[in-house]
Amino acid sequence: MKKVIVIAGPTASGKSAAAVRIAEAIHGEIISGDSIQVYRGMNIGSGKVTPDEMHGIPHHLIDILEPTESYSAADFQAMARPLIEEIEHPVICGGTGLYLKACLYDYSFRAEKDIPLNPEYEALSSEKLHALLAQIDPESAEKIHPNNRRRVLRAIAIAKRTGKTKSEQEKEQAHAPVYDLFIAGCTMERSRLYERINNRVEGMFQAGLEAEVRTLLSKGVTFDCPSMRGIGYQEFRPYFEGCASVEEVKEAIQKHSRNYAKRQYTWLNHQMPVRWYDMTQESEKKRMEREMLEWKEKM
Repeated sequence: MKKVIVIAGPTASGKSAAAVRIAEAIHGEIISGDSIQVYRGMNIGSGKVTPDEMHGIPHHLIDILEPTESYSAADFQAMARPLIEEIEHPVICGGTGLYLKACLYDYSFRAEKDIPLNPEYEALSSEKLHALLAQIDPESAEKIHPNNRRRVLRAIAIAKRTGKTKSEQEKEQAHAPVYDLFIAGCTMERSRLYERINNRVEGMFQAGLEAEVRTLLSKGVTFDCPSMRGIGYQEFRPYFEGCASVEEVKEAIQKHSRNYAKRQYTWLNHQMPVRWYDMTQESEKKRMEREMLEWKEKM
């Protein structure tokens, strides 16, 4: 199997910098596994790597879609796998756990795409839809955000039309890796990570996050678009509806980002064989690089 390096970890843990460092060491190219950085114009809120931060390393699956377009784990699988085959030394960088596993393991989405949605549920509110899914398929409801109506509707349709829930069908798949994987997790002491998250969000506002959201809205992007469901964007909805202050939006983004980081740790530890490295220690960064190079050299 082809060797693939994966740089994973919670938000604000230093994944982008680590991926660039490793790609430089192995003369590789980076494939973004982020679900929001694919969108043009969504730079600040997504923490998108800048051209300067790329250090000349080719980055793929960034700025390839308009914010009004949809993007899913199945789409990432379909786009990333050909890139993995084309790139001599691929390095996947991302924190969207399901996207990573869908690409790197033998997930099959073909049957799901063929199942039509149930039109009778389209008129339900997102809250009622998610409550219905929680009754039908509680495991899927835990994984899918209530605002992601399309995924909620899809999970309901799978259960209603096949007689078997999405989570049950996923368990029946082997989910064995389809590549020879080295999965490195970027981590640090939890309180330090939360401090970095809070400071990062402060920096986003100083860099013009509010103006970025205003620009998106002026171009016809709405808070119902899939792209705007990401943390850093969805929290602005009450602000633009006149129900929250900028400071409340900032605090909500910080809180949701910290909660998301906690869920990312839990998911990665249960779903993938991650080797963790403390990104606040230079010795740990060097250890990551050394162990990856040793792994790469093994046949």
